[in-house]
Amino acid sequence: MRILLVEDDSDLAEAVRRLLRREGHVVDLADSLRMARAAITEHPYELVLLDRMLPDGEGTALIFHAREAGVRTRFLILSALGDIQKRVEGLDLGADDYIVKPFEPDELCARIRAVGRRPTGDAPRSVEFGNLRLDRASRDILATTDGETEARPVVLPRRELTLLQTLLERAGRVVTRDSLESAMYGYDDLFQSNTLESHVSRLRKHLAETDARVAIHTIRGVGYMLKEQP
Repeated sequence: MRILLVEDDSDLAEAVRRLLRREGHVVDLADSLRMARAAITEHPYELVLLDRMLPDGEGTALIFHAREAGVRTRFLILSALGDIQKRVEGLDLGADDYIVKPFEPDELCARIRAVGRRPTGDAPRSVEFGNLRLDRASRDILATTDGETEARPVVLPRRELTLLQTLLERAGRVVTRDSLESAMYGYDDLFQSNTLESHVSRLRKHLAETDARVAIHTIRGVGYMLKEQP
């Protein structure tokens, strides 16, 4: 999951980013409303973790900005404003959940998983392609080989798993390089121009070895497409 953390306390922000990266998420940081507005316009986030007391205004203004801009993402407020009135206010303003600081790391991770399981729009819960099935809520990918009665989880390094998730979400369609890199890397991550190709090469090998019945095709100058194989 790609997450935007909007928090002006640099020590807390870095601690939360380390925690969420260990959980397999891609995390960008913004320390102001101005920076957060630019980030959600430029990048597709599945979740925004939002502090309410920011140096340039009330954090919940970002929720209004997102809705007006047609940005579809979920918001989880992390705030020291913890009395019941403030929590109800935050939820009524459009947040999907509200956690009071200080919080336990395990609770934050569990709340993120819970928010991720909630359906959005009319999209089907899963994507099935070849011998693979992506659960949109949990982001788990399961594989079934011919002759097997039970699916097994696909185990991959974090970025290659994100790459496969992104391709499955748009299976049969071209996915641009920019879209894939945006899903796999935060905007302050360092990567070389051939890094994406390296991940694609390793993922191709894994898919071939596990009889996934899908293949990644290169669309020269544009990106990649996931196609079913006979």
